[in-house]
Amino acid sequence: MQQKITEWLQNHGVEFSDMTALASVLGLIVLISVVVHLILHRVVLRFVENRARQSKKLWKRSLFENKLFNRFALMIQGIIIYIQAGLWLMPESIVLNWIQTITLLWIQLFALLTIFSFLDALYLMGQKKTEAKALPLKGIFQSIKILAVLVVAILAISILAGKSPILILSGLGAMTAVVMLVFKDPILGLVAGIQLSANDMLEVGDWLEMPQYGADGDVIEIGLTTVKVQNWDKTITTIPTYALISNSFKNWRGMMESGGRRIKRSVLIDSSTVEFLTDEAIEKLSKSKLLAPYLQQKLDEVKKYNEENGLDMSLRINGRRLTNLGTFRAYLLNYLKNHPQIHQELTLMVRQMEAAASGIPLEIYAFTKTTDWAKYEGIQSDIFDHIFAVLPEFGLRVHQSPTGYDVRSLAFGREEGAYSQPAIRAEAEQNKSC
Repeated sequence: MQQKITEWLQNHGVEFSDMTALASVLGLIVLISVVVHLILHRVVLRFVENRARQSKKLWKRSLFENKLFNRFALMIQGIIIYIQAGLWLMPESIVLNWIQTITLLWIQLFALLTIFSFLDALYLMGQKKTEAKALPLKGIFQSIKILAVLVVAILAISILAGKSPILILSGLGAMTAVVMLVFKDPILGLVAGIQLSANDMLEVGDWLEMPQYGADGDVIEIGLTTVKVQNWDKTITTIPTYALISNSFKNWRGMMESGGRRIKRSVLIDSSTVEFLTDEAIEKLSKSKLLAPYLQQKLDEVKKYNEENGLDMSLRINGRRLTNLGTFRAYLLNYLKNHPQIHQELTLMVRQMEAAASGIPLEIYAFTKTTDWAKYEGIQSDIFDHIFAVLPEFGLRVHQSPTGYDVRSLAFGREEGAYSQPAIRAEAEQNKSC
């Protein structure tokens, strides 16, 4: 085309050198490229932008927000320049070779960026869909991006070297071991991500606990090589994705989905305070709304058993009797069954554990109706506040190790009134004066 233009001008009496003709052709290519750029970016893309912003469809807004149309337009401009160079410049021209090489690299670059934008848009749409949140989309898309970069890099090298991509790929075959070593973590992460998704082991938003990595919090991102966990102190812990397959971790999703969070805590009872209930104690405790039905049932049951066996009840070791510890356990069970914040459809019990030097553990095993951490802790604290407060009503005492206050009380006073701090200080001063 460049030669035809030169001949046509010469036939009309205009003398054009090759350099002048080349400059004219390059100017024409630049002019057409600028016009195409203005049409695409000032007219077409603005129209698309307005439609995308007004649209309520997620896919339209996602594609535009990730600059897919801008990058695709720049790729189209590269294709147009490549075609123009082939049409206007002479085939044997060095300038043609340079322009086509640069435009091919340009086309590949923006084709790669267009793929990135498309994948980012798909990921953004996937984050809005509940059924897609369980899939490790970020890891899969990162893998596709890496493969796309490798393909474009090989094609770019083949263009610059003037060789077929097949020859370059055959040369890379000898470097397979090196490639596998370099991309070990992405490959392991991709496999781990697929396994996590296929087995429904982990999702974004799950509460993950992995002590060996210091992770205890919400999963905020599942990537190709790493999983990010935001701990409860707002720090971020990064865990290798493949470590979730090779090591064990705790996922609290089951607890969150069940609608209840477990309370499993013991109160230690001083074994020296455990005894049979006296008639006065039974009469007093019978006034409790929670205990009255239980006491009536148990008293009738015990009385019937003792009468049927003709036991001499004047001896305390004969027959069956109610104990303050057993009655307290029944009270706690009824208390939890009537508690408005305790889940009645999940496991609920009060059990006595094996006695030890620290006392008799009485364990509360129940579930709250909420999984919210702050509310859960409040409910649990209220329950045990009540337990500590009502223990004396049953003649029971919490077991605890002696403190400095206990030692001073033994040293300076034996009577109950002497255990107060003012009395201890007064007696201490009196002993000094003596």
